[in-house]
Amino acid sequence: MNNSRAIISSEHDINEAEDRAETGPEQELRELFFDQALLGLRLDQALVELLPEFSRSYLQQLIAIGAVRVGGMVVCKPATRVRAMAVGDIVLRPTPQSQAFRPEDMALDLIYRDEHLLIVNKVAGMVVHPAPGNWSGTLLNGLLGQDPGARDLPRAGIVHRLDKDTTGLMVVARTRPAMDALIRAIAAREVRREYVALAQHTWAGGGFRRVEGPVGRDPRNRLRMAVVDGVSNPGKPARTDVLLLENCAQGCLVRCTLHTGRTHQIRVHMASLGHPLVADELYGGALAAGMRRQALHAYRLVLVHPVNGQKMAFVADLPQDFQRALEAWGLSYNLAQQD
Repeated sequence: MNNSRAIISSEHDINEAEDRAETGPEQELRELFFDQALLGLRLDQALVELLPEFSRSYLQQLIAIGAVRVGGMVVCKPATRVRAMAVGDIVLRPTPQSQAFRPEDMALDLIYRDEHLLIVNKVAGMVVHPAPGNWSGTLLNGLLGQDPGARDLPRAGIVHRLDKDTTGLMVVARTRPAMDALIRAIAAREVRREYVALAQHTWAGGGFRRVEGPVGRDPRNRLRMAVVDGVSNPGKPARTDVLLLENCAQGCLVRCTLHTGRTHQIRVHMASLGHPLVADELYGGALAAGMRRQALHAYRLVLVHPVNGQKMAFVADLPQDFQRALEAWGLSYNLAQQD
């Protein structure tokens, strides 16, 4: 690298740094000198100037794991302002995030495939996109393993998500034009996404309800979402149509149609109606009917093909645990009855 302000250290320097970062064949210690031109910049911005061959995101990851030292002190906050003429060092090493976007050989249930898109039937327990705690084994890793061309697309062509324990249909792009078109179609609410959910408590009143309540971070529990007022607690507009399919003494089976795609939207809206999903403990549901995950399945997907304009519709059968739960409650609804 031709940069006089970032110098590769000696073997002696590496040995001195082993008390804070164990070095190995994939690691390299570099000395840093923050000259007058970097005065007042955020640490991550200054590192981009010193080490332009690395992305800002990667350098932020290194800061977060304690791999950067300035003035003899480990600095873990990217927003820390640098002082002119300060010296430091950085241990360049793989981070979980930098290693996450790699192909993995895994079985994916592909129910449709052409040169422009895939329709995937996601299983329970599969995370869609790498994130802390789930840097491997995700749908993204599987897509990269299935299709080498996926590495050329943002997020391997993923245009929407399902929660880890929600099962069912997702559309994935295989080309950039298809991806851009699908993103526009979802934003314009031209992609129809229908779910079935098993919820607690017997349904009362009319068989159809439209829920329009903004969804944002729950002010009482930052680990979950909630219907918020949008004023003192900000949120994004969200709409879910809920149709009763079957009722029983223990609860109800409903069809939910998304008109927006907020985080945990169906789970939040159903809980707001007093019908949390079975086994959705985060939102007040209880383990029941043998379910050990939220009873939510993306069963139907309707869209216009992003390239040839053909209308397409797909249906995914209920997974076995969901079917057994219906049987346990004496419900026998057939998805084929739905339009």
